[in-house]
Amino acid sequence: MQRLGMTNYRTRVLLIGGVLGALTGLGAAYLFMQSQQRRGADAPSISGGTLVKLGLLVFALLRSVGGLADGTK
Repeated sequence: MQRLGMTNYRTRVLLIGGVLGALTGLGAAYLFMQSQQRRGADAPSISGGTLVKLGLLVFALLRSVGGLADGTK
């Protein structure tokens, strides 16, 4: 019976995390589009360096979230 409870817990955590991740991504895309419109740009212009920085920030965030369960910083 314990196994079934753990499966429900994992499913719930994955669903909540997925929904929160999707909403965060939509919010970020919306803010990016708004900043592009304010600048008057039709197409987004992102440099390779900016994409690398963004990728590293996302990786650091994921590492931090993964460390929450271990109690590490």
